[in-house]
Amino acid sequence: MTRTITVAALQTSYGEDMQANIDKTIGLIRQAAAKGAQVILPSELFQGPYFCVTQEEHWFATAYPWREHPAVVQLQPVAKELGVVIPVSIFEKEGPHYFNSMVMLDADGEALGVYRKSHIPDGPGYQEKYYFRPGDTGFKVWSTRFGRIGVGICWDQWYPESARAMALQGADILMYPTAIGSEPHDATLDTAVPWQRAMQGHAVSNAMPVIASNRIGHEALTEAGQSFYGHSFIADHRGDLVESLTGEEGVLVHTFDLDFLDRYRAAWGFFRDRRPELYGALATGRPA
Repeated sequence: MTRTITVAALQTSYGEDMQANIDKTIGLIRQAAAKGAQVILPSELFQGPYFCVTQEEHWFATAYPWREHPAVVQLQPVAKELGVVIPVSIFEKEGPHYFNSMVMLDADGEALGVYRKSHIPDGPGYQEKYYFRPGDTGFKVWSTRFGRIGVGICWDQWYPESARAMALQGADILMYPTAIGSEPHDATLDTAVPWQRAMQGHAVSNAMPVIASNRIGHEALTEAGQSFYGHSFIADHRGDLVESLTGEEGVLVHTFDLDFLDRYRAAWGFFRDRRPELYGALATGRPA
């Protein structure tokens, strides 16, 4: 019997009411499940606005231990009811430490564990280093009911090392919840296309599908505000966009043949022909 996996990407806007955002996400999850989706990806930090546009200490009060986060607690019974896998992006508090994290919910509602964002950006409109410590979990791949899933978070998606590390752990697919949009310091800078291309490259060089979920809409936490451009997509093993959105709300769903992907990946030989003994420069901070 052929093994398949049906994945979904959610794209929508969010406001400042955490419960309203969770309820909206649950509604989209139900839409995706009704279309046959088995693994459903909401966007990064979907419980609220993307608060990292500025440095405001009151946002720390919106972090929770990962097992107790309202988004995790409320999505667990939804995952169980619908029989779907949900990577849940959250603002995590662990003692005095804060992380940008993802909790993987399996199709029975069980929380399999937490991944903490490895690469933390710091620049105009994306001042994450004020809020988040660099992740300490390492890259992880999750064995779920429907397949092995690797998940990176936003800035992780620009790094080929992240994708390759998850591929080497046996991922069937790669997923990236995201919050990206306008660049406050340069109104002419549009990153939507290179953002997609970076992940399409991961799909090609690792011979596996990539799914990215981004938020949309204008969020007015500052006087200028920040606009998120969406462009969520599902790319296949060739990097081709098989499903995509632009700036509208929606749900993307696509099915992949895992047995075919295994054969395709083996035939290309990317993992057979690796030369890790030559890659030392990749593991040093400042290679000579």
